[in-house]
Amino acid sequence: MREKRNRNEHKKSPVAAVCSILGTVLLVIVILGCIPLTVPRVFGYQMYTVISGSMEPAIPTGSLVYIKNVPPEEIQVDDVIAFYEKLDTTSIITHRVVKNNINMGQFTTKGDANKEKDMNPIKYDEYDGKVVLTIPVVGGIAQTLTTGAGRILVVSMIVLAVLLEIVSSCIARSRASR
Repeated sequence: MREKRNRNEHKKSPVAAVCSILGTVLLVIVILGCIPLTVPRVFGYQMYTVISGSMEPAIPTGSLVYIKNVPPEEIQVDDVIAFYEKLDTTSIITHRVVKNNINMGQFTTKGDANKEKDMNPIKYDEYDGKVVLTIPVVGGIAQTLTTGAGRILVVSMIVLAVLLEIVSSCIARSRASR
């Protein structure tokens, strides 16, 4: 009889188990969501969300693009690069290189979905880097999470996860003290 009672004391309450599992799942979701947005920065990559369809179908709207700082002289025809629309703006454009004129220090580019190449060449000082990876849809999610409301959502998920773990622990302790 005593053995059976000891086994029951070590079993976790179903409510405590559900709270613990939910808390863990929420934390895993937050961590997995943050990894593609933080770890690449440590290795020198920049990330942008594609907001126009000029590179479709290769790079759909809403994609997250990873940009690596590659010297402009190493860029080849057909590479996709990111550049500032003008030096005085923060708008980043991603287009395919049609020509890299090293002597003039400029690129001729074209969006895949555009019929004509871009009118103005891209000077090397407007160049930001080479697109090395694109992940469809993730850019829209990343853009949402970096807004004020998105940050509140992430913090709320963390707080809820911690609260669920605390509730689970309290239930387990009260059950053990019986």
